[in-house]
Amino acid sequence: MLTYDLHDRGREPLYCALYRAIREDIAAGELAPGERLPSKRALAEHLGVSVVTVEGAYRLLADEGYAAARERSGYYVLPVGAPAAAPAGRREPLRLLPEEKEGPGTGEDFPYGLWCRTLRRVISEQGPRLGVRSPNEGCAVLRNAIARYLLRYRGMYAQPEQVVVGSGSEQLYGAVVRMLGRERVYAIEQPSYGQIEAVYVGSGARVERLPMGPDGVQSQALAATGADVLHVTPFHSWPSGVTAPAAKRYEYLQWAAARPGRFVVEDDFDSEFTMPGKPLESLYTMAGGERVIYLNTFSRSLAPSMRMGYMILPPSLMDAYRQRVGMYSCSVPVLEQYALASFIDQGHFERHLNRVRRRMKEAGV
Repeated sequence: MLTYDLHDRGREPLYCALYRAIREDIAAGELAPGERLPSKRALAEHLGVSVVTVEGAYRLLADEGYAAARERSGYYVLPVGAPAAAPAGRREPLRLLPEEKEGPGTGEDFPYGLWCRTLRRVISEQGPRLGVRSPNEGCAVLRNAIARYLLRYRGMYAQPEQVVVGSGSEQLYGAVVRMLGRERVYAIEQPSYGQIEAVYVGSGARVERLPMGPDGVQSQALAATGADVLHVTPFHSWPSGVTAPAAKRYEYLQWAAARPGRFVVEDDFDSEFTMPGKPLESLYTMAGGERVIYLNTFSRSLAPSMRMGYMILPPSLMDAYRQRVGMYSCSVPVLEQYALASFIDQGHFERHLNRVRRRMKEAGV
């Protein structure tokens, strides 16, 4: 008869402890394949537990393929193969990682109370919609909200179908390479945000670094590059802090228009905060919505933990996106998409931007 000490099990349910004990005997070969397990009533009486406890343990063994029930006969051990060799000696205790601490740049301006109320309202109002799989480009409710916000706050005109939602800038950089092709050469600012080059190179693309001047990419380097795609941050490029004036931004667009197949990737991660008054006109708007792929992220404008960003595609690239990238699932949870859409449509996002801008102005940032 099977005998186990089930007292030292901590908070584990009794039937789980019994299941684990029998499973270990089966895995170790103590119980041979084809051997009949004791009847539920007999084992319950022997161990001093209820029949329900034994029944639960046997059911788990059957569910995981360690035993099989035969009608009017009981449970029999199934062959499970040779067990993996156990590591020698005693296992070390878990080395727990230190938890993250609040610090500079961790979202100290984020309106937590307002965001929590928005989440609760969305859960209450949307209900079953939150369990539906997101379209690959993102939920329509968020794409609509972003398009309305850009037109209202930035003066940017783009149809919601041109908006693609992703989990932050890095994921969207990779989508750009998949859409345009890794055989192209991607020119980036030097210096620039390190993840730009890392993602492009990691995606199999070749990168050319163009040196920065006091107003943006140096004209001579831009004219000489053999790149097909120019990735720039016109507003407050990091880490140089350079903001390209109108003449330089037109130079970028003229470079793109000089040869078929060229595109500019406009990385606009900081423009909501760096310009006095209303943010300056984007490259996307200056180009009339063509030859410019516009990227932005809420990780900067809301909080680093808000892993949501978006890109605006020119109409000419929509078919290429659907064919080469459209099969990838949207990586942003539906609940967060609906909550952000509500946050934007209720005007909370723009009020948040205005509050942060006033604080930055008062602090002389």
